[in-house]
Amino acid sequence: MNSLIDRYVFTVLRRVPEQQRSDIEQELRTSIDDAVDARVGSGEAPDTAVEQALLELGDPDRLADGYAGRPRYLIGPEFYQIWRRMLVMLLSTVLPVVVTVAAVIRVLDQATIGEVIGTVVGTALTVGAHMVFWVTLIFALLDRAGVAGPQLRRKPWSPDDLPHYEAGFLTPANTAAAVVWPVLLIAGLVLQQFGFTEAPVLDPANWSFWWPYLIGVLILEALYPVWLLRRGAWTHTATAVNAALAVLFAAPVIWLAATGRFFNPEWIASLNWGATDPLDWLTGVVIVITVLAAIWDVVEVGVRAERARRGLATPVPGTGREFTSPLS
Repeated sequence: MNSLIDRYVFTVLRRVPEQQRSDIEQELRTSIDDAVDARVGSGEAPDTAVEQALLELGDPDRLADGYAGRPRYLIGPEFYQIWRRMLVMLLSTVLPVVVTVAAVIRVLDQATIGEVIGTVVGTALTVGAHMVFWVTLIFALLDRAGVAGPQLRRKPWSPDDLPHYEAGFLTPANTAAAVVWPVLLIAGLVLQQFGFTEAPVLDPANWSFWWPYLIGVLILEALYPVWLLRRGAWTHTATAVNAALAVLFAAPVIWLAATGRFFNPEWIASLNWGATDPLDWLTGVVIVITVLAAIWDVVEVGVRAERARRGLATPVPGTGREFTSPLS
């Protein structure tokens, strides 16, 4: 079975209702096999025949929309997939981060549980609505005005655009999410110096070295998924680089927290937690979260690389199927 055909079929199945997948898969595979056989019979090479057959079928996302009977009226076909993917990325990665930051700020301000819940709900509804409205408005105006030009429109689809269903390999959406987190941490590290609370949360003395150092490591963390996406596969080299970045970030954070140099003493003194020592409690939280996050990150990437090396099957989200990719 040609892996390119599998990738195409699985990409279609991700976007159709579950009860239709079996029939659509059988119909689609039969159609592709017939088209490939006809081309091979006329003298084309098998690989070329597969690529041309898939090109005739076109973009698998559009084909899936046709199978599912989804109309697209507000955003035209040239922009629809870009609009949808951008919204999914914003609502699944950026929005949860914004809501979490808002909730943490309210907790640090000693708000009640009801006030924190109200902040979470209000932030999610408000920010989510703004994301949907403004992204949709921009794409609708571009589509109707026709001013975007061919360079901003989606390039013609080709089989090279199909996702690589390797063992947990990054998709563009995963890459965007992996880049967003370090960027948000950098923003939080800088902004806490100037806002959120009357005194900076983190020790300003560390701006002499440690905070700029951590910003540099976070920039490398943001570049790592982009580098990994360009490599196209999980490897032991990727595992080693990821582990090195994890150590470069976690080790100083743990040392600063353990030696009482992580939090700003002025900010700690402003907290009134009764008999509980806020510095001891917050130090423990920082160390535990940092250690667990580093271990999880290193182990997860290591397992993915090993699964890719051994060619083990990996689930394809939304299809209920598994795919075993050839080794890169």
